Amino acid sequence: MNRKMNIQWKRPKKFDYNMVVIGAGSAGLVTSYLCAALKAKVALIEKDKMGGDCLNTGCVPSKALIKSAKMAKAVKNASDYGIAVNNIEIDFAKVMQRVQSVIKKIEPHDSAHRYSSLGVDCLSGAAEIISPWEVKVGDKVITTKNITIATGASPFVPPIVGLDKIDFLTSNNLWQLRELPQEFLVLGAGPIGLEMAQAFSRLGSKVTIVERGARIMPHEDEDVASEVAKRLQKEGIKILTEHKAVEFKCNEDKNSVLCEVEGAHCEIGFDKVLVAVGRKANVQGQGFEKLGLKLRANGTLETNHYMQTNYKNIYACGDVTGPYQLTHMASHQAWYCAVNALFGKFKKFKVDYSVVPWCTYTDPEVATVGKNEMACRLDGTPYEVTKYSIDDLDRAITDNTDYGFVKVLTAKGSDKILGATVVAVNAGELITEYVSSMKHNKGLESILATIHSYPTMAEANKYVAGVWKKNHKPEGLLKLVEKFHSLGRVK
Repeated sequence: MNRKMNIQWKRPKKFDYNMVVIGAGSAGLVTSYLCAALKAKVALIEKDKMGGDCLNTGCVPSKALIKSAKMAKAVKNASDYGIAVNNIEIDFAKVMQRVQSVIKKIEPHDSAHRYSSLGVDCLSGAAEIISPWEVKVGDKVITTKNITIATGASPFVPPIVGLDKIDFLTSNNLWQLRELPQEFLVLGAGPIGLEMAQAFSRLGSKVTIVERGARIMPHEDEDVASEVAKRLQKEGIKILTEHKAVEFKCNEDKNSVLCEVEGAHCEIGFDKVLVAVGRKANVQGQGFEKLGLKLRANGTLETNHYMQTNYKNIYACGDVTGPYQLTHMASHQAWYCAVNALFGKFKKFKVDYSVVPWCTYTDPEVATVGKNEMACRLDGTPYEVTKYSIDDLDRAITDNTDYGFVKVLTAKGSDKILGATVVAVNAGELITEYVSSMKHNKGLESILATIHSYPTMAEANKYVAGVWKKNHKPEGLLKLVEKFHSLGRVK
C-alpha cells in the first residue's frame, strides 16, 4: 500500500472534468465549490449523505444536544437566579427529535440542489479510483485532470473482548437513541467523550467516564484538563482515569465492563456505552490500494505541503489526511487542493498550519490556538506564561459563570503571542481575538490598547494582556517618572 504500484497508466487525451472530488463532507464541499467558483468543471461524488459527518453525525447534532443539555441545567439551577421552577421534566425523545430538526434546517446548505446551482455536478454512489485520471461511479467511468480525496474518517472501535456482543454506541449511531440511558458509560476522555458525557449527565443519566490514560484531555495542558475535570465531577460525573477496559460482558440484567487498574480489576455496570476513543481515516475500498497511495503510520493518507499524495494530480484534504480532525481545518485545506490543482503549473501554495484554533464544547469550553505549554516543552521553544482567572471578571460574576481562566504563552521578553488557551463559557468565541492577533502578527500590547465593551466575557482577553503588562513594567523608567513628579510637589 505504501509503494507506488508499477503500472503503466494511460493518460487520456481529453477529460470530462478538471476536478473530481470524492466525499461531500466539509472538505469535499469546499473543494468543489471553489473549483466551480473558479470556472472549472467539477464533479462531487457522495455515496451516503451530503454534508458528511459534520452535518449528520458530528458537529451539528452534538452542538444541538449540548444546547438542550444547557437548557436543562439552567432550568434545574433557576433558583440560583431567584426564579422558582417546579416539576422539571425532560422528554429525551423530544430532545433527540429536536436534534434531527436542526440537521434538517441546516441540510439545504449542503444539499445537492444547492451545489448543483453553484455549478457542481453532484453524483450519488460509491467512487472507485481506477487510474490517476479515472473514477468509476456505479457503471459509469469519468475522466478528470485532478482528483481530490475527501472521504473523511469513522469512529475507531478498539478490539476489546466482548465489545462486539454489546449494542454499543459511537458518534455515528448515537443519534438514533430515543430513550435516555439511566447508567451511561463513556469510553474515552477526548472531546467527543467529554462533550457527550456532560450532555447526557445534564439530561439525567448517571455518567461514568473510563479513560486508560493518566488524565482527561491528553492534548491540552494539565491545568486545563484539571479545571474541566473539576467542573464535570462537580456535576456528578464519575471520571476513572488509568482504567483500561479489557472485557465487556453481556448479562441478563445489566451489561458491564471489566477494567484493569493498578494491577487489579474492577467491574462497572451500564445500560449504554459510547465508544469515543478516536477516529480512523476512511481509506478502504475506493481503489487506493490499487494505486498504491501512501499512508502514514497512523493510517491517514500521506500528503505533502501542497496537499498532494504521491500522485501529483491526486490531492487529499480533511480527516482522511489530517493532521487536525477539525471541520474548519478541512475547509482550510480544501482551498489549497482547489487552487494548487487548477493553477499549480503557474504557482503552488504551501498549506499554512501556523495559526490553528480548536475547541472542546464542554462547560467550560476549552479553546486553544497555536502552542500550549506541552508543545513548547516538546520542541524546546522558550516561553512565558500569563494567566487571568475568570472568577475576577464582572460579566462572568453577573452570569454565575465565574470559573475558568485565560492563559497566554508569549516569547521570552516579548508580547509576541505563541499560543493561547481559554477555559470559560463561550471560549470558542473568545479565542478568535487571539487567532486574529496571531494571524496579523499583533501582540498583547495591541489587545491591551483595544477598547472592549463592558461588561463582556471578551474583557478577559484585555485583562490578561494587562497582567502581562504589569509583569513587564519598566521599573527603571517608573522610578525616574516618580522622581519627576516629586519635583513639583510641596513637601
